[in-house]
Amino acid sequence: MTANANTAPDFRRDFERVAPDVVRQAAQFQAAILADVAGRRGTLNGRITPVAPDMKCAGPALTVEVRPGDNLMIHAAMAIAKPGDVLVIDGKGDQTCALMGAIMINQCKAIGIAGVVMDAAARDLEELRELGLPVFSVGGNPNGPTKFVPGRVNWPISMAGTAVHPGDLIVADADGVVVIERERAAGLLEPAAQKVRDETKRIEGIRKREQLTPGWLESSLRSAGVLKAGESL
Repeated sequence: MTANANTAPDFRRDFERVAPDVVRQAAQFQAAILADVAGRRGTLNGRITPVAPDMKCAGPALTVEVRPGDNLMIHAAMAIAKPGDVLVIDGKGDQTCALMGAIMINQCKAIGIAGVVMDAAARDLEELRELGLPVFSVGGNPNGPTKFVPGRVNWPISMAGTAVHPGDLIVADADGVVVIERERAAGLLEPAAQKVRDETKRIEGIRKREQLTPGWLESSLRSAGVLKAGESL
């Protein structure tokens, strides 16, 4: 291990965030739209769902890595969070206790945090729904956590099947959570807008019964060997 690795702090206060204007524009799109234009990658495992179906959020990731069942570093992260940040917490998928509940989510709301995404359980779920701050978790558990195991803040994390770097764009809604690399986020806004236009047109055609079969279907079936050359549905 290098000397730099040995001396690098586990608690990093500063990082480059995705631009606020990019967040504002990205928030207009569904997570599914952004996931598609990002190459159908960057989504968190579907076990992470919103506490209430109408919850949605967008913002730069403030990353936290904790040991299962301990939330010490979440408190540290909240102490340096800025309004608009999304807490992204790698809790290792643990469901034996809750890492956050009503007290901490009230604090997040007062700070101006845009949302919380955690690969771990939450508690006080009815209160969280009433508070309205978007919280995405792997379910609930009434047990509380410990508060004494060190972890990391604002380091890259591997969470629910996806790499997340501090400052990456997070967009979350009823479908789940998509992570867009900070450097790519601005470049995906126009493709996302075009996809919305294309899908809107397609749905209009379906409703008018003018496009009940997608135009690409027959060629794809031929490529897959389902239809022979010259054969139609």
